[in-house]
Amino acid sequence: MEMIPVDSTNLSAIGYDYESGTLRIDFLKGGSYDYYGVPAELYEGLLSAGSKGQYLNMYIKKAGFTYSPV
Repeated sequence: MEMIPVDSTNLSAIGYDYESGTLRIDFLKGGSYDYYGVPAELYEGLLSAGSKGQYLNMYIKKAGFTYSPV
């Protein structure tokens, strides 16, 4: 999965697998997580969001997508 570096105070890079709908988030303070079944629209919205941390919390974490550490 290609990881794209992002300008964020919380996230360091974001990646997405279009076939499986898996979103990978690398955090600045360490750790990476995969979120499963995430629609491509949410990934694209995250990439373009002004605040990536707020977008992640509002549309990914609060939506209840299954996740696991990488």
